[in-house]
Amino acid sequence: MAAVDVIKSCLDSIAQISEHVEGAIVYLDSGCTESFQFTGAFPVLLELGARAICSLENMSSLDSVVNWNSNSDPAWKVVVMTSRLLSDAHRYILRCLSTHKGVRQCTVFTSISELAQSAYPDSPLGPDAFHEYEILLLQDYEEIVKKIQKKASHSDVSSNFQESLTFEDEGWSRLTSSEEDVSHCEATSSGKYLFGESHTEYLGGKLVVSVHHFPMILCPFSPKVFVLPSEGSVSEAYLSAKHEDSLSPGLPPISTGVPPDGEDVPPGALLTAHFLYHLAAKMDLKMEIFSLGDLSKTVGKIMTDMSSLYDVGRRKRSAGLLLIDRTLDLLTPCCHGDSLVDCIYHLENVLQEEESNTNDSRLAERIEAFLVGWDACNSSPPETVDLVNLCNKVHDGKSFLSESQLLNGSFVSTETFRGTPYMEAILDRRTKDGAVLVKKWLQETLRRQNINVNVKIRPGFATKSELQPMIRALAKSQSSLIRNKGIIQLGAAVLVALDESHSTRWNAFVSAEKILSATAGDTSQSLGAQIGDLIHKSTMLGSDGDKKTDNLQGLLSFKDALLLMIVGYILAGENFPTSGSGGPFSWQEEHFLKEAIVDAILENASVVKLKFLDGLTEELEANLNRKKSEDTKEASSDQLESDDDQWGKWGDEEEDDGKNDKKQVYSDMQLKLELLDRVDNLFKSLHKLSTVKRRNLSLREGTFSLESNFTGDFGLNKSLIYKLLTRVLGKHDVPGLEYHSTTVGRLFKSGFGRFGLGQTKPSLADQNIIMVFVVGGINAAEVREVQEALSESGRPDVELILGGTTFLTPDDMFTLLMGDSSYI
Repeated sequence: MAAVDVIKSCLDSIAQISEHVEGAIVYLDSGCTESFQFTGAFPVLLELGARAICSLENMSSLDSVVNWNSNSDPAWKVVVMTSRLLSDAHRYILRCLSTHKGVRQCTVFTSISELAQSAYPDSPLGPDAFHEYEILLLQDYEEIVKKIQKKASHSDVSSNFQESLTFEDEGWSRLTSSEEDVSHCEATSSGKYLFGESHTEYLGGKLVVSVHHFPMILCPFSPKVFVLPSEGSVSEAYLSAKHEDSLSPGLPPISTGVPPDGEDVPPGALLTAHFLYHLAAKMDLKMEIFSLGDLSKTVGKIMTDMSSLYDVGRRKRSAGLLLIDRTLDLLTPCCHGDSLVDCIYHLENVLQEEESNTNDSRLAERIEAFLVGWDACNSSPPETVDLVNLCNKVHDGKSFLSESQLLNGSFVSTETFRGTPYMEAILDRRTKDGAVLVKKWLQETLRRQNINVNVKIRPGFATKSELQPMIRALAKSQSSLIRNKGIIQLGAAVLVALDESHSTRWNAFVSAEKILSATAGDTSQSLGAQIGDLIHKSTMLGSDGDKKTDNLQGLLSFKDALLLMIVGYILAGENFPTSGSGGPFSWQEEHFLKEAIVDAILENASVVKLKFLDGLTEELEANLNRKKSEDTKEASSDQLESDDDQWGKWGDEEEDDGKNDKKQVYSDMQLKLELLDRVDNLFKSLHKLSTVKRRNLSLREGTFSLESNFTGDFGLNKSLIYKLLTRVLGKHDVPGLEYHSTTVGRLFKSGFGRFGLGQTKPSLADQNIIMVFVVGGINAAEVREVQEALSESGRPDVELILGGTTFLTPDDMFTLLMGDSSYI
């Protein structure tokens, strides 16, 4: 029997809608675009006959001009694929139809099922959600058509003709899509220059709308590892409302043994359950559902309630689904493991922050220069435009185009772009091994392209001096750049990951985490002292790593120290659960940490970007600036006093200075008291993180505890997923693991059991296909450890699939636990 392949299932699902795609303009929202980039679906859509593949959020009237097929007939079909709720995507779909008024057929594919659309909180759609939306979309479209026809009837022929000419001239040169696109298309005669006479005749005709469910919108890193699109409704829906056991909207609440039910079910749990149910159906898998964690139990219960007698009669492969709450193991995604993919995704976040701060992306500038060069409204004709000078002009001044405007147009992909196979190969590789593998791919690509590069190659190593010339040689010509886009992008990412400025910081994290891990096996006093030492050292840098001196290579910032403090508190909660009344440390130890945090904040103005300091930013900045100015004045006054005759000040002056000093002391005291309150709230959140093990039965019993892992090697600390799979594949019991019986299983148990036909409880270890889905997200270290657990089990017959709501990096965890996405 064929192996389970998530990528193949996605591509097969696309092939099944070929009738709709053929001859249509295909619009993808941001979530679908992200998904199709991973699956390599763009060539498939073009092979199925799509005219163009465009961005839904950034659609333009010129999208209808693009035609990648030989058919020259006007565009009359539109296919919209969205990863969002229909109510969220409605304004984009309506804008698309109002712009392309020659469209006769509109087909909408949504990754959210009809039942989930109606069950979502505050949804405007009922049980028959798809049919209701078809009617609502037609009604809104007809209202727009009537407004256009009414406006056209009040215009004379000459003005319409002049407007159409204006639109024709502007349309080919415009590179943005805004509300003005619709206004330029509103005259009925304007469209004939793009669509022919049939457009005018059809304007008042009947539009045919159909809505379908397309569940296979996901981002597969490999055939057996996937996450959900970061901009889709499933991953964006909150997993926990704000209450005493919640940490972040993007994380499940802390498991206490009381799963949310009824109206308390978060929308994220509802959408996740529906997605997994329909994913299994598309892959022809009959799931036996097991769960660990409160929210996972809720997801499993929803999936079980969706099962019916109809599912039994269908021929499906049996599989086990293991649902796990991310909050059961917060330590693994917070740590910096030895993973090339982790490094690359971490650096992607860092580079995005740097680009947003400096606005110095040379690639974006060159794209802007090229696009503006073809804009006849803002510049001279294309043949007279000096793109190099224009690029320099963009670099010196403000950007002409925003990021969203740069995404306008049709997405193009070639068969030679092999991004997904590359990702699959390096997904479970350590940094050194992955970099060597990428170097090997670059060498093979150069050999295949007959490109010679004069560079000395050392076997078994990959350095910047080796990779950089090879990447430049492949990107030298435009044809080579397009043909080898995948390996060039990957090589450039590895090049940045190997850069000393980034690798030094990453290694500093790894070293600090090793120290914390080893110290956690000693005493709470030593662990608290290590955390405090990291905080004190971080004051030598800004919150984002801006060095105050030039010789502090690899030193961690205050923001980094806070992330390490999260790691320290989780370790302390697992090893010293009863040290203090409210947390794992004693009152004295925690008071020392609070004072260190307050001093670090007062000495470092850039930390005001942290969420728990919202509302104090201006006061902290003013306080720091005042201290700097006072230091400057003191330095200058000391110089003056050396040349003065020491007459001093008169009585009135001394009295005024005394009053000002008292006011300043009072203001400083107020600021520090307010800061202490904020820091107290911060430590309350840290206390919650430290209680995860104590409040969960299976973790509290020590089944997955870390006490046996403190051997001086941080690499031996395995994730919860590894420990779970090791026990499951070894056919050992897992405390707290709940099995969700299907409808038929409950029927056998309750009804037929009295006749001796009772159904025995299935075991997850008996399944040849096991899907592990982490509600809250996964990281690259867990991908590698899943493979390690499978290989160590000695069961090559088992197929393991790993999925999660998102892909997590340590920076993402900081955002979820202390940043803008936290409940701090």
